[in-house]
Amino acid sequence: MGELRVENLSKNYQRKDGWNTIRTLRVFDNVSFAVREGEFVSIIGPSGCGKSTLLNLSAGLDPATSGSVFVDGHLVSGPGLDRGVVFQEFALFPWLTVAGNIEFGLRSKGVPAAERRTIAQRYVNLVGLTGFEKFHAYRLSGGMRQRVGIARALAIEPSVLLMDEPFGALDAQTRESMQKALSDIWQAAKKTVLFITHDIREAVFLSDRVLVMNGRPANISLEVEIELARPRNRHDGRFQEYELQLERAIATPVS
Repeated sequence: MGELRVENLSKNYQRKDGWNTIRTLRVFDNVSFAVREGEFVSIIGPSGCGKSTLLNLSAGLDPATSGSVFVDGHLVSGPGLDRGVVFQEFALFPWLTVAGNIEFGLRSKGVPAAERRTIAQRYVNLVGLTGFEKFHAYRLSGGMRQRVGIARALAIEPSVLLMDEPFGALDAQTRESMQKALSDIWQAAKKTVLFITHDIREAVFLSDRVLVMNGRPANISLEVEIELARPRNRHDGRFQEYELQLERAIATPVS
């Protein structure tokens, strides 16, 4: 299993304006979409439109104002091991080794030590860090740390992998390398992925579908299916046509 379904999801924040006036900030309103089992879906949109907030609600880290999120038909009411989350900040434990970080979630599931080591090694190999099992997180490059983060999220065998701009802090060259690595990992692991990014090229390179969030309050203004064979060539004419279509969609104001 591995289906994520968002139904009529809205999020408002209350904030003080002046001395006593409380204003309501409507981030997004009545957002609905689904990510099918094994599908890679990206959400793009202008800064501040609520992409990361939407992912936090899907992860159960923040309550919705209204609407619901379901994973495999079960209502999301808080964090859970059915969802693996990878953030832009690496969020690793620097005092633990690569293997120790990957095993962390397995401890929460009560997996015995010997089985934890076997599972951790499997995901070390999957993300291309064989030989670095005993390295502490603080000794790794940014790209290697994010590989550990992906391995840790996958090791708990979640139904859905939620990724919030995981390569946003990396330099351009490392970012492209990690995009290729993630594409390979996803095809091997066959996980359902919801991916948040502000990078249109990244979204086209990785995704089966791209959803554009726009407007104020935001909603899904466009859905584009990326019909390109993998591995994808960023210099291909059709690839660039998708980029242009999505750029125009983001730039077009939505009332």
